[in-house]
Amino acid sequence: MDKNKTTIGKDVIESLTSGMYEDSKFIFREYIQNAVDQIDKAIESGIIATTQGGNVWININKNERKISIEDDATGIKSNEASDILRNIAQSTKKRGVDRGFRGIGRLGGLGYCEQLTFETSFKGEKSKSIMLWDAKELKKIINDRTQKEEASHVIDRVTAFDIEPEDIDKHYFKVTLEQVSNDALFDKKAITDYLEMVAPAPFHTRFLFKDAISNKLKENGLNINEYKIFVNADQIYKAYTTSIYDDNKRRIDNIFDIKNCRIESHKSELLGWGWYGLSTFNGALPEANLARGLRLRKDNIQIGSADTLARLHKQKKNNFYFIGEIHAFNQDLIPNSRRDYFVENECLFQFEDELKKIFESELKPLFNAASKIRSAQNTIISFRNKKKEIDEVVKKGITSKEDKQRLEDEVEQKRKKAEDGKKLLEKMEAKFESEQDPIKKIFSRIVEKELEVSDSTSTKKKIGEMTFRTDKYSKLSKNERKLISKIFQIIDDVLNKELAENLKCKIDEKFE
Repeated sequence: MDKNKTTIGKDVIESLTSGMYEDSKFIFREYIQNAVDQIDKAIESGIIATTQGGNVWININKNERKISIEDDATGIKSNEASDILRNIAQSTKKRGVDRGFRGIGRLGGLGYCEQLTFETSFKGEKSKSIMLWDAKELKKIINDRTQKEEASHVIDRVTAFDIEPEDIDKHYFKVTLEQVSNDALFDKKAITDYLEMVAPAPFHTRFLFKDAISNKLKENGLNINEYKIFVNADQIYKAYTTSIYDDNKRRIDNIFDIKNCRIESHKSELLGWGWYGLSTFNGALPEANLARGLRLRKDNIQIGSADTLARLHKQKKNNFYFIGEIHAFNQDLIPNSRRDYFVENECLFQFEDELKKIFESELKPLFNAASKIRSAQNTIISFRNKKKEIDEVVKKGITSKEDKQRLEDEVEQKRKKAEDGKKLLEKMEAKFESEQDPIKKIFSRIVEKELEVSDSTSTKKKIGEMTFRTDKYSKLSKNERKLISKIFQIIDDVLNKELAENLKCKIDEKFE
């Protein structure tokens, strides 16, 4: 025996399956990824006409503890099936072209079931190939620390291959997990939510900008394939909506337009393309919005999570002011084995540099401008509300001379701030050169048409003509009214505004 021979131990099988990923739902992404690759090949070979002619069906059956993922793409030829379905990391797919190319994703289900079965038939062949993996026995072998075995020997022990008759026109590939151990894989809502962001699904018709995004892609000579994917017969769509909700599911804003960006290298080579929504940017989007954050995608499959692009912003929270997608198009942007980011290379470094520039120079000014516009607008609204408050006080009367002076000071202070706010808004509005300026669009959504903040003279006059609240207590003596006036001051100091007013109204009822 050659003592220098390299041995690959059995533990590598576990490392390449469940040990590689943190979230069990990844198995759906891996099997969908392989399925849509084969749909593309089925189109190339003329088996189906378009991506809409191919389907991916996921069936989740908790009662039987069974999950299956099936496509109607090319299938695998019977004389190739055994080698392809048994070997690990010997994929025939092209790196940088196909979505799956490492030959390990199809084994992801081994860590979550007792038996993993692959069934496939190639159009024109009267047979189907069946590869069975005994996942229960595999776990037993791996957990037996008394035996050191090579990975290839273990695989031969836990796999069985067979061929059975099949309709000559059938073409498919089906993965079945039996006796699934992880209950999380039966949570249809959680899986649907996951796939609505991860899978290469189409936009729903409720997302009003689906056609605008498609048109922008065409203008740039680009295409992003979409596929029909079903979970228990319900089709999956991307989770984007035009409405933005708070954590109580109340609508607080909406996407009213989209912008797109093109990411190019120093040599003007296309690296990526993206789109993002315009709103009034009233803070970072709450977690109740499933599609919040700019998402990174390659071949229309999400890379990483909502947080993946956050580190390229000066502040991570800036990523969550937006909904949108950044699609990596360059073949040298290669997803790593976990598909949580790309393999490090010069192309990736340029891609990151260009995205940082776009985030800082193009996106950040949008929500910063929205914040300034809203703040200026609020100074005018605050001044108007103070004038309304004075009108109410005029009806009821003031509590004291000190109260009167406080009102005069507050009004003047708010008036000055409102004047400054109005000037800022007018200055911003004067700089807009085009109706298509995104900040102009945001401005129009936030700012009221009426920006008038004058009328300070009449307001001062109203304050000057105010009478004391106790003057209407005609049944009381002057000293008694002064005493109640002092009581009112104590009430104002001790209670909040609403409670204080309620108590004073009760006193009014008693003495008027």
